[in-house]
Amino acid sequence: MSEKKGKIYVGTSGWHYKHWIGKFYPEKTASKDLLDYYDSFFDTLELNNSFYRLPSSEQFSNWYKITPKGFLFSIKASRYITHIKRLNMPSEGIKKLIDSISPLKEKLGPILFQLPPNMKLNIQRLEEFIGFLPSGFRYTFEFRHPSWYTEDVYKLLKKNNCAFCIYELNHHMSPVISTADFVYIRLHGPEEKYSGDYSKKQLNEWAESCKNWLDEGKDVYIYFDNDQNAYAPFNALYLKETLQKGKKKHSKPNYTRA
Repeated sequence: MSEKKGKIYVGTSGWHYKHWIGKFYPEKTASKDLLDYYDSFFDTLELNNSFYRLPSSEQFSNWYKITPKGFLFSIKASRYITHIKRLNMPSEGIKKLIDSISPLKEKLGPILFQLPPNMKLNIQRLEEFIGFLPSGFRYTFEFRHPSWYTEDVYKLLKKNNCAFCIYELNHHMSPVISTADFVYIRLHGPEEKYSGDYSKKQLNEWAESCKNWLDEGKDVYIYFDNDQNAYAPFNALYLKETLQKGKKKHSKPNYTRA
């Protein structure tokens, strides 16, 4: 067992959801105040709108300034890289991505590459793609086609200290495997896509897994993407407080998930 204990980061995938107002966010919360309220409960966020349109470096600089010290942004890479180019000839897209997010400085967490569900195993392309990635960053890969679930892929990720993204989506649970010095988890909901409320039993099981990884000295990033009815922030709060058992708990927002 490692003498160094890892650190846990628990948050949600996205935060700018109008349908969370009156559930997680207080009624009449202004759009510009949502992130400020969010970061009073969480110290990390997975930015997912960057998949559709990469924000400007000025926007990333602003997020750096307005979030508290120690806050981390995990970034979902552009679909141009993963879905249009399909990891092929990626240097231009990668440079644009890194240049845009660099203003986050020490607040930059892992960079996520989510592959399309119709992209089957191509380990040579993955190996070439990883070779393009600049050092000094943490990378994680979410494989949506099960053909990627192979020992050769795991070995390649381990060799390059890239995390296999553990995820649950639409009744599918990926392998639960660690391939780097950090673990990255995305929970898209226990029911249909982005829906459903994780039970306490399910969340307690994730808490135990996270504790084991932390004891191994690995950092753990876990994001909830079941945004329906604001289940995501409440599930994240429960998991965070379970992991902080024995410590002072943050008071929960007094809003119902109707």
